[in-house]
Amino acid sequence: MNTRVLTGITTSGTPHLGNYVGAIRPAILSSQRDNVDAFFFLADYHALIKCEDPERIARSRLEIAATWLAAGLDPERVTFYRQSDIPEIPELSWMLTCVTAKGLMNRAHAYKASVDQNTAKGVDEDDGVNMGLFSYPILMAADILMFNAHDVPVGRDQTQHLEMARDIAQRFNHLYGRGREFFVLPAAVIADDVATLPGLDGRKMSKSYNNTVPLFEGGHKALKAAVARIVTDSRGPGEPKDAEASHLYMIFRAFAQPAEAAAFRAELMAGMGWGDAKQRLCDRVELEIGPMRDRYEDLIAHPAHIEEVLQAGAHKARAIATPFIQELRNAVGLRTLACTTTAKVSKVGKGGAKGARYVSFRDEDGQFRFRLLSVEGEELFCSIAYADPKQAGAVMGRIKQSDADALIQLEGETGFVITVAGQVVARGVPCASPTERDVCLEALRVALQPQEA
Repeated sequence: MNTRVLTGITTSGTPHLGNYVGAIRPAILSSQRDNVDAFFFLADYHALIKCEDPERIARSRLEIAATWLAAGLDPERVTFYRQSDIPEIPELSWMLTCVTAKGLMNRAHAYKASVDQNTAKGVDEDDGVNMGLFSYPILMAADILMFNAHDVPVGRDQTQHLEMARDIAQRFNHLYGRGREFFVLPAAVIADDVATLPGLDGRKMSKSYNNTVPLFEGGHKALKAAVARIVTDSRGPGEPKDAEASHLYMIFRAFAQPAEAAAFRAELMAGMGWGDAKQRLCDRVELEIGPMRDRYEDLIAHPAHIEEVLQAGAHKARAIATPFIQELRNAVGLRTLACTTTAKVSKVGKGGAKGARYVSFRDEDGQFRFRLLSVEGEELFCSIAYADPKQAGAVMGRIKQSDADALIQLEGETGFVITVAGQVVARGVPCASPTERDVCLEALRVALQPQEA
């Protein structure tokens, strides 16, 4: 069984060297493993929480998409998409919002930090807090649960959000599952072996501290200028340097092979000057990212190609999200009405009991479906979606002509599906227990039994 791994990056800025080493590079390497089903997305809805500059968000979406692709992300191997291209995600976010206690959101670290800052200033505790910030963990849960990711790589500061996603998933499963677990419980994956790069001033490299080294923007010239500003101690050429305390060495080690790093460390301890050390660091970083920068600049110059890649990724993602959200709609009661003015009702006729009937309809996405209602008018199953009504009709005909036991396949302890020629063509109504399923199956067999002459 493959492990589904999901990674998102908020589109509110330009990627820097720390992003590449700490998130982009390890995620791409992970996606290349045979047992990993990887999902990568641009978290552009999340960006609206912290950024009110539309041009910055638009530019960041382009830059981040180009960065992932230039760094080696293979869109044929992974599912790469924009969050805002998957309308099922905000729909799921609302469903999850409706089962999430406000008290849980009150405990979110980001919200509590804002409240604490406002309290310290002597202003209203919710001053400047919007609902996006307050309910951020619910949207993050929807990102994860929409695709039932098993593992989510996060920093330690994000582990609380994963715990909340698990709590929300359990709550939804308990309320609406009726014996079925709609959501798997995701696990936070904290990669302690992934480097956290120091910035120009020695603190963690972060846009918040304005201490970053650019990844691609500005070219080699900007990289060299940033490296030149990295803070060092006052020891001059010929004086031994403390390599382990050097920010230069920590960054060099993140790009070099162990033997290279050991040699660089030895030269620092032997007295290599800081100017020479910075040049060596710049050359080593350029060796890895230089070819990527060339690809990045070509991608930036051709945004239509990036758009094609993202739309293809959205198509792959929605192939999972669209049928799943329909199942969730059914679970919470947002089902298509069995009888409408546009529905076509047909008696089961040959191969079915008098009074049982099929209802053909078009769903919210314009796809064609049908359901079977029992003699008493209760829904027994609903078909999968078909783009062609003739195909839906043909499957309905096959069901009418088949033996009931040949059609029914049990699924888990409480579910069942309808199969034709080994393919699932319909799903049974949710059942709360094996006993309830047995009752439903008996009604189904009655509905499908041949009529008496």
